[in-house]
Amino acid sequence: MATTFLTAEWRKLIFANYTLNRQLLEPLVPYGTELDEFEGICYGSLVGFYFQRVKLLGQLAIPFHTEFEEFNLRFYVRRKTPTGWRRGVVFVKEVVPKPAITLVARALYGEPYQTHSMRHTWQLDSQAQHIAYEWKVGTRWNHIRVQADRHGHGLVAQSEEAFITEHYWGYTRRGDGRTSEYEVVHPAWDIYQVHSYEVDCDALSLYGPGFAPFLGEPPVSVFLAEGSSVAIKSGASIG
Repeated sequence: MATTFLTAEWRKLIFANYTLNRQLLEPLVPYGTELDEFEGICYGSLVGFYFQRVKLLGQLAIPFHTEFEEFNLRFYVRRKTPTGWRRGVVFVKEVVPKPAITLVARALYGEPYQTHSMRHTWQLDSQAQHIAYEWKVGTRWNHIRVQADRHGHGLVAQSEEAFITEHYWGYTRRGDGRTSEYEVVHPAWDIYQVHSYEVDCDALSLYGPGFAPFLGEPPVSVFLAEGSSVAIKSGASIG
């Protein structure tokens, strides 16, 4: 039985979702998985959110590393198992402001972390909530921002939001014939309708010339998820 490696809360997740080219993603698909589509579309998501109450092994809090921002680019895969399909996420790059997190994630788990200065703002007024995450690339601050409803709604089954948020496995390519798999446990998240948004991301510097044209277009959808407590289970090796 897998043990719980990390517990935390992920809060106020902004998802900006894009149509990506299958030929762009295929070389990045980890061994043993295949691209997962929604209504024939290969989605990629720029995601900004806030980590809170981070503990290793469910009880060990590391000083100065219990709260921080993250911004990532991810796409969606699935793996067939004897008990059915496991739907998961592959990260192209994960940006955090803590060098120690980057060091451990890259050295021990092969996760594509990178350290950048980051900051966030959460503001609520009588009509809306204003959520923003910023990260610095070179000398310029990038950002993802939304103005969203104050009151959310439950996740609608078979919706785009359900497809994006209900991938409960993570897959990391560890070579041509080996993949790390881990489970991310959390309840379904409430969703807030977004009324306006801004995405300013230096995709060329962060992700290279392959991704830049796609991420330079407006996203096909943007939504805000409340988030919840999460538990990340220790991984298994495929291959």
